[in-house]
Amino acid sequence: MSESKVVGIDVSKARLDSMAVPDGECFSETNDELGIVALVRRLQALEPGLVVMEATGGYETAAAIAIAAAGLRLAVVNPRQVRDFAKASGILAKTDALDARVIAQFGQAIDPQVSDLADDDTRELRAIVARRGQLVVMRTQEKNRLAMALGSVRKPIKEHIEFLDKAIADADIDLTAKLRSSPAWKAKEDLLRSYKGVGPVNARTMLADLPELGRLNRKQIAALVGIAPFNCDSGKFKGQRHIWGGRARVRSALFMAARSAVRFNPTIKVFYEGLINRGKPQKVAMVACMRKMLITLNAMVKAQTHWNPEHGCQRT
Repeated sequence: MSESKVVGIDVSKARLDSMAVPDGECFSETNDELGIVALVRRLQALEPGLVVMEATGGYETAAAIAIAAAGLRLAVVNPRQVRDFAKASGILAKTDALDARVIAQFGQAIDPQVSDLADDDTRELRAIVARRGQLVVMRTQEKNRLAMALGSVRKPIKEHIEFLDKAIADADIDLTAKLRSSPAWKAKEDLLRSYKGVGPVNARTMLADLPELGRLNRKQIAALVGIAPFNCDSGKFKGQRHIWGGRARVRSALFMAARSAVRFNPTIKVFYEGLINRGKPQKVAMVACMRKMLITLNAMVKAQTHWNPEHGCQRT
């Protein structure tokens, strides 16, 4: 990749600042429909080997879709990786143009994996799942406030909690309708929920936020979610293994599934109790259960098999 032209795009709510390496050509467009059309035309004229942009909480989505639809190789990367690369390169200053150059240099040096962008239905499902999670967080905050509230303040908080309860229920209805509209999604949800401990919210979160499930090997899927242990050893120092990075919503869903599985799934229960009996801390044992569950679910989706507690998996 070092000999190929790479374009880095620094994304903000208002603008898309781009720079190509190694020739240094730079240009900027507005982050709206007209600006994105102009950006794609500039990129097609440049014919880069790779276009790299950071994931910025959704501001990059429209541009990423347009770039990929134009047939250009696109990688949407973790901003933290780019900043670490910049620090390692001795680049501490931040401007839009400088950030675009750093992103391009990162793509040139690392050659990140080309992004597999979700289709419209998957993006909508992901948006509903994300909104449901926001509503649940707001409801928890309001319940905590209610416990401390006095007098006339309590009534409006209760009314807001009731409103959030209904909004969450409506989101569940929307999720069910969306999943049932696609036979493939329905089949995949039913497959995931056959694993004891995986409930509807867990399954839908994985459907929305982990489309790679079933397409990667066990090490790749664990690293992608952020539950693969990384060594912390140097010289004579032998440190603990730690998980790091990954997809937070999927990890949270897996944690909740694992909490249920250690009580009701015979395989995970025995595995968890064995780790505890060997002196493993509870948190370490729980993460190990999450990883075991994810690897099993990945294998189930890959092989299109349902879970059978007596025989492992049963082919459908």
